[in-house]
Amino acid sequence: MTPTMRIAALALALALVALGVGWGCGKKEGGAGAEGSSEQTKAAKYYCPMHPTYTSDKPGDCPICNMRLVPMVEESAGGGHEGMGNAPVGEDEVTEAATGPAGYVAVKISAEKQQLIGVRLGRAEVGPEARTIRTVGQVEYDETRLHHVHTKVDGWIGKLYVSYTGQRVEKGEPLFSLYSPEIVATQEEYLLARRAVRQGPAGAKGTEDLANSVERRLLLWDIYHPEIEEIERTGEPKTYIDIASHASGIVVEKKAIEGMRAMPGEDLYLIADLSRVWVTASIYEYELPVVRVGQEATIGLSYSAGKTFTGRIAYVYPYLDEKTRTARVRIEFANPDFLLKPGMYANVEIGVPLAEGLTIPADAVLDSGDRQIVFVAKGDGYFEPREVRLGARVEDRVVVLEGVAPGEEIVVGAQFLIDSESQLKAALAGMGAAGEHRH
Repeated sequence: MTPTMRIAALALALALVALGVGWGCGKKEGGAGAEGSSEQTKAAKYYCPMHPTYTSDKPGDCPICNMRLVPMVEESAGGGHEGMGNAPVGEDEVTEAATGPAGYVAVKISAEKQQLIGVRLGRAEVGPEARTIRTVGQVEYDETRLHHVHTKVDGWIGKLYVSYTGQRVEKGEPLFSLYSPEIVATQEEYLLARRAVRQGPAGAKGTEDLANSVERRLLLWDIYHPEIEEIERTGEPKTYIDIASHASGIVVEKKAIEGMRAMPGEDLYLIADLSRVWVTASIYEYELPVVRVGQEATIGLSYSAGKTFTGRIAYVYPYLDEKTRTARVRIEFANPDFLLKPGMYANVEIGVPLAEGLTIPADAVLDSGDRQIVFVAKGDGYFEPREVRLGARVEDRVVVLEGVAPGEEIVVGAQFLIDSESQLKAALAGMGAAGEHRH
């Protein structure tokens, strides 16, 4: 046998021996493949945090993303794994998290690392819920307290007693004098009727009725009793009659000018009573179900920091703005000091009392769109993921309908880091279980 043939026969024998050993080990306790896989897992001491599927038995960089490989840490004596940059979870953690949300496992973080990453806790509390709707409103005139001043007969304006916009007037105070041929003729008719009453026989009812009828005509033309009494006392008709204001308030419009002709129905003054004003605010469509007539509302002004005004909702308009999807509400405020001026903007707050319920800090909720997750502190550094069902938001807290018990502590700081660690460990545990099944 040549040397070449001798070498080939030796190699074939070694291959058969290796094959026999492998087959025999495979028959023993589930096969050698499982033991080989276990040995390789134990030999792999480093992994990439960004690509957990890549492992190595020596330090270095990940060939995929060039990130530094992280050393794996064996299970602690307590049977758990510390989070934030440690080895994948063991079978005990996967079993513990089997009742939690899919894709999450509980993690353990030491007190030092909690302080390092800024873990903060809040508490689930039961109490009366109170919601505040905040919006912006504008101060407006009370439309029921606007008064238009005009003449009811044709004439010419003489003297102006109220000559500028913004002037305050009282009810019965003269605004201007008016010359009208029709009023002069009626005064003469009134004087003749009164003279006939005085000179005629007692009980001349027809003459008395005529005088009263002419007097009512003057009153309907806004010529008040003092003017009529003066006409009767002097016995002479007045060329210019004073037209008085029939309401108290502020002159917000003035069109009267000395010497101008005043036509019947033409607005000469607009007087607004500002002792009460309206604030109109916009409420979003989804907030309308909790807004009611009679609810208390407060406003604050930017130029008067710290001062608030309290009023009540008087009306909710029965239509919606199609562009902004908001509805207007009207809030009435007393304004004795005239601090609320029409045209001002105000910050509006409407308090909405709700039923008593369980709430948690709104910052604790991780919302993925299809489900909401919170992490509950179980003590000894363990944080358990929970899927919760939420209700209405109340200020900086949110109502919990299901998933958390009263008094439990919820993570409100660094929850994103804990969320990432929990999902990473769940993914690693899932890949390990799938690999063993395939093998």
